Amino acid sequence: MTTESVYWPAPHADHPIHATVSVPGSKSASNRALVLAALADGPSTITGLLDARDTRLMIAALESLGASIDILGSSPVGNIDVRVTPATLTADCSIDVGLAGTVMRFLPPLAALTSGVVTFDGDPHARVRPMSTTIEALRQLGVEINDESRGTLPFTVNGAGSVSGREVRIDASASSQFVSALLLAGARFSHGLVITHVGPPVPSQPHIDMTIAMLAEHGVVVDTSTPNIWVIEPSVIRAVDRAIEPDLSNAAPFLAAAMVTRGSITIPGWPGATTQPGDELRTLLARMGADVALDERGLTVTMTGAIQGIEADLSDVGELTPNLAALAALADSPSTFSGISHLRGHETDRLAALVHEINHLGGDAHETDDGLRIHPMMLHSGRFGTYADHRMATSGAIIGLHVHGIAVENIETTAKTLPGFAERWQRMIDGNPQ
Repeated sequence: MTTESVYWPAPHADHPIHATVSVPGSKSASNRALVLAALADGPSTITGLLDARDTRLMIAALESLGASIDILGSSPVGNIDVRVTPATLTADCSIDVGLAGTVMRFLPPLAALTSGVVTFDGDPHARVRPMSTTIEALRQLGVEINDESRGTLPFTVNGAGSVSGREVRIDASASSQFVSALLLAGARFSHGLVITHVGPPVPSQPHIDMTIAMLAEHGVVVDTSTPNIWVIEPSVIRAVDRAIEPDLSNAAPFLAAAMVTRGSITIPGWPGATTQPGDELRTLLARMGADVALDERGLTVTMTGAIQGIEADLSDVGELTPNLAALAALADSPSTFSGISHLRGHETDRLAALVHEINHLGGDAHETDDGLRIHPMMLHSGRFGTYADHRMATSGAIIGLHVHGIAVENIETTAKTLPGFAERWQRMIDGNPQ
C-alpha cells in the first residue's frame, strides 16, 4: 500500500438489503472456453462470455498466437458474445498475462505448439506467483523454455511447431491450474498426454472437473480411472457453440450482503447442476445461519439471525475464502478454515493479507499451517488494503456494510473479474434491479 493509493469509502447499510443481482459469466469457464475454441477444428460461438480484464487478456493473448476473435454483441450484465476462429499458432509474440492465473498457466502449452518465440510477462504481483510446475512439465515434454532459473515470470517459450507429449510427472499441490493447463492442450500433442501428480493433494479439484467436463463436450475423453493420473489420447478438439454460466464465486459478496444486513438477495440463473466450485456457497452459507433456496427465480439467500462461525475444509473452494473470512469476522462465534495453504501463492498471499487487514480493524485473526482461525471482535473504522487482489477488495466491501468508515484500497482491482463492482454494490444497497 502506498500513500498514492486511491481509497473507496465502502457504503454502510443501516437497513436490510433486499435485491436481485445478476452476475456476469464465469471467469473460469470463459477462459477455458476461449482456449478450447482456439484449439478446435473450426469456428465456434461463445455466448455470455465474461467481459473483464482476465478474459480480455486471454482474448488478446490468443489473438497474438493467431486466433481470430470477433465480438458479436454485449449485455448490460457484463457479458459479451464472441465468434472464435481457431489459431494458426505460428506467431512470434509477447503475451501480457496481467495477474490472471488462467492466462499465465493455460497458454504456455499452446505457445509450445507454435513455430515461434513467445514471451510471457505480467503485473508485478504476477512475477511472484509460482510457475515452475508448468515450466518443468513442458521441459519434460521437450519444450525449450528460458526463465533464467527463476521458476516465475518473465520467461520465453521457443515453440517447435509441435509437442510429442506422452508422460509427465508434476507436483500440482500449489494449484489445480497446472493440471488444467496440460489437459486443455494435451489432445493436440502428437502422442497425447499422461499426467501423474506426485505430492500433497491437488487443491480446487472442482476446477479440474470443470476442465474435464468441457473437454468432453469438445469430444476429448480424459481417463481418470487411476487416482492422480489423467490420460488423454491424441484427438481432434471439435468446435462447439456454448453458453457460459453466471460466475457463482462472484456472487459470494452479494449473497454475503444479505447475511450482514439480515436481508435477502437473489442471484438469477443459478444452475441446478454445475462444476463451478462456487456452488458450494449453498452449503457454506446455510451452515453460517442463512436460509438458502434454489428455485425458478435463481438462488436466494435470506438472513434473520446472527452469522454463525463454522469449521470448514475449503481445499476445493479456496477462492471463496476471502469473502467467508469477512463474514467470519462479523460472526457470533469463531471460525476455522483449513485446506487453503495454497492461497499463499494466489494474486497475493491471501492468508497473510486477510490476517493483517482484519486485525488492522481490531479483529482477531491468525494463520494456521493450512488456513485461518478467526475470533469475532468489535471492528472499527480504517483502511482495508487489497494488494491488487479482487477478492480482497470485495471482502472489504462486505465488512464496510456493517462497520462505519471502511475505506477500501483500489476498488477498481475488482475489474479483474467483475467490472463495475462499486456501481453494482451501490445499486444493490439501494434495492435497484440489475
